[in-house]
Amino acid sequence: MSLGDEHQATEGYGGTGQTRTRLPEGEGGGPYGGARRTGRSSSRSLVTVVGVVVLLIAAIAFANRGGDGSASGTPEADSPKAAATAPSGEKPVDTKTGGIPSGFAHDRQGAESAAANYAVVLVSSDILKPDSRAAIVQQVFVQDKHASLQERFDKAYTEDFLKNLGLDAKGNAAAGSTYVSRTMPVGTKVTSYSDTTAAVEVWCTGVFGTAGEKTTNPVSSDWFTMTLQLRWAGDDWKVDSFSQKDGPAPVPGDHKASTAEEMAKAVQEYGGLTYAR
Repeated sequence: MSLGDEHQATEGYGGTGQTRTRLPEGEGGGPYGGARRTGRSSSRSLVTVVGVVVLLIAAIAFANRGGDGSASGTPEADSPKAAATAPSGEKPVDTKTGGIPSGFAHDRQGAESAAANYAVVLVSSDILKPDSRAAIVQQVFVQDKHASLQERFDKAYTEDFLKNLGLDAKGNAAAGSTYVSRTMPVGTKVTSYSDTTAAVEVWCTGVFGTAGEKTTNPVSSDWFTMTLQLRWAGDDWKVDSFSQKDGPAPVPGDHKASTAEEMAKAVQEYGGLTYAR
């Protein structure tokens, strides 16, 4: 679920937390009680395999192509195609404050890196926990928004809200269950930039829900775009406000759903990443 589904805490830092609990769509079938998707026809599978092979061949040909025919062989810095398809090559930040990446470069790439990492934090399970929420607000947001945002988050993530997610007052799942809220940025786009402010859109996917045999909020995936208004403050990029919208989302695949145990194990064993443009 996106921030708007699981944690819609802010619309320009002014909203309240809501949840759209994903209930099982049917009985039996899937490990969480939801109906499994049926297999596709063999002809569609063949078309899919052929399509993948064609894409792989095209990718290999592109990777092996030497230069683009220009004098320098380097695309312009502000080229939309380069921004959409290629990483900058800059190293990610190597510092963290309270476990959150910090010390981003004072340029467009630094703003994109900051937005991507902050998107991950703002839709994490830690934002639901009172003990870690204050530290997140202090680190991620500009100082003059700390007090108001702390109050808004606290009002959004009430005990009743957490209970609806299957969590206790501390934001922890019941014994035998694991709450999952992990976001993965797919790409970033700067829509405005100056030395003091930046607006960055972060296209995200993620997995959200509770891994447990009796859960009514099973782990599922979602696609959404977060827009973060950033401000250069204290020698780093900080969030001034943010909002979100659904999509763009691809057609769902025909993957067999994992068991609750497999999902919980994956979350515990696979660590998160630091993102850089």
